[in-house]
Amino acid sequence: MALLQISEPGQAPAPHQRKIGLGIDLGTTHTLAATMVNSLVTVLKDEQGHELLPSVVHYGVEETLVGQAAQAFESSDPHNTLASIKRLMGRSKAGFLADNPKTTFQFEENDKAVPTLGTNAGPKTAVEVSADILKAVAERAQSRFDEGIEGVVITVPAYFDDAQRQATKDAATLADLRVLRLLNEPTAAAIAYGLDQKDDATIAVYDLGGGTFDITLLKMTKGVFEVLATGGDSSLGGDDVDHAIADWLINEAKLASLSPSAFVEILLAAKQAKEALAETDVVNITASALNNPVNFTSEQLAQIAAPLIERSLKACKGALHDSGLTKDVINAVVMVGGSTRLKAVRTAVSDFFGQDVLTSINPDTVVAQGAAIQADILVGNKSGTDMLLLDVIPLSLGLETMGGLVEKVIDRNTTIPVARAQEFTTSKDGQTAMSIHVLQGERDLVDDCRSLARFELKGIPAMAAGAAHIRVTFQVDADGLLSVSAKELGTGVESAIQVKPSYGLTDDEIADMLKASFENAGIDRDARMLKEQQVDGERLLHALEEAIKVDGDTLLSSEERQGIDQEMQALQALIQGTDTDAIKAKIEAVSHVSEDFAARRMDAAIKQALAGHSLDEFTDEENNS
Repeated sequence: MALLQISEPGQAPAPHQRKIGLGIDLGTTHTLAATMVNSLVTVLKDEQGHELLPSVVHYGVEETLVGQAAQAFESSDPHNTLASIKRLMGRSKAGFLADNPKTTFQFEENDKAVPTLGTNAGPKTAVEVSADILKAVAERAQSRFDEGIEGVVITVPAYFDDAQRQATKDAATLADLRVLRLLNEPTAAAIAYGLDQKDDATIAVYDLGGGTFDITLLKMTKGVFEVLATGGDSSLGGDDVDHAIADWLINEAKLASLSPSAFVEILLAAKQAKEALAETDVVNITASALNNPVNFTSEQLAQIAAPLIERSLKACKGALHDSGLTKDVINAVVMVGGSTRLKAVRTAVSDFFGQDVLTSINPDTVVAQGAAIQADILVGNKSGTDMLLLDVIPLSLGLETMGGLVEKVIDRNTTIPVARAQEFTTSKDGQTAMSIHVLQGERDLVDDCRSLARFELKGIPAMAAGAAHIRVTFQVDADGLLSVSAKELGTGVESAIQVKPSYGLTDDEIADMLKASFENAGIDRDARMLKEQQVDGERLLHALEEAIKVDGDTLLSSEERQGIDQEMQALQALIQGTDTDAIKAKIEAVSHVSEDFAARRMDAAIKQALAGHSLDEFTDEENNS
């Protein structure tokens, strides 16, 4: 009698070969992990049965606590208890403080680009704090499965820039976790809802978490999951609602000043009241820092949250505009994030899109569930052909060209992974090196875009300006991380860099860069035309100056030399100004007055090349060939 092997559809045929892939939702407020067990998504719990691990770390003198244990110190020791650390990931100190002026973080004064926080355990970066959170949540899987963790899929806000994504990968590496992929949170949520199984659907994912907001428009077409557009605000979420409620309470109680501990106590009371109003219409708020208990209603909450909700809806309008879609073509609206439990949020989003929203899956765990499904595929337990995810880059990528202009190599909302290449050349005779300046943004001038990185290509053969051929390749991987390489095609000399900026964009910069590109389209067009004419004029003047040095005395009369000099001086003066048409006209005038000189130089070069040869030699060569 023979044994017949059986296996679940789509699973590896040998059970002992099963690999553990974790989906981790590294959230601002909570972090959790999920995995596939017997073809079902399972959210992992701690020993006390909690699914959600508070994203809070307390650095004590003798030990480090993570999660619920750390939360107990938020009021009594706020400086050493770090919460909402995700808001600092990949950001500068100045950018963070601009959006979070009431933070209890104690920044250390140093000249490091990556900001550090002072704690009992020494200076800590946001990457190190996030690594401690990831270690804690990964221990749930390590204690349950003997196989060990093969790899993880970590979710990030769709609008995280390159620096923020890289900081997330660094945290995972520090936590000794192998990152299979960074997955946009809205995309993960759509996977969890099974919307990837639809043949043709357009989906809006509204993700309002503790500290970030994302709106993502997805298109499902015959198994291909494509992100049409993304938008959002990396400093908008439930934390902001909590702070708004706390400010209202402080104003109601007429409290002039508060200690950090008293403020945190009121903030926690505000958060509890907000969560309670998801199930009832009235709550009673008490805190020792308040003079008296305060009645708080769902109507008051709606009024306080209204400006924040409106900010999210503006981002929704922007995403629709970018994708070229209208609200009536959206087939489903998925609600993600604990803050979407607010009745005011669900009502506003439902009214905006004109349809009921999907809320059947726990909004706190839906992202981790989708990440677990993707992780199961990537570790090899399931066929990778089951799903194809196509994300997009949020802002255009390019490099600086002569005159301070930006040449876009990859446009915003381009599907990733992607690789694009363009050829460039040298601007000066004998140039043997080229500086590559990588930029991000939608404007035409370097000064209006964000600098990502600089590197040099050395060893270019000394040639005349414009003779070298340098291919610059931009490559964005599936995690949205950028690498740039430059290669001189004649010699094969090559240089490359992985763009890893020390901190990310501020919240206002992310939104303003797109807004400014539309508002200044006409100004940018005129500025680019001016710069291009100035560059053309400078190149013409440089070429003529070099030619006159070599052949001016022998091929030009004094009158001709004087006429060309006068036109060149006039062009040089115009280049310093802003009259594009005048520069263009003078370039034509200089070209016209120097035409005969250029023709004589060409004739002289031909005669020199033919010296010592007869015409018959060239005729014979042509016939033989």
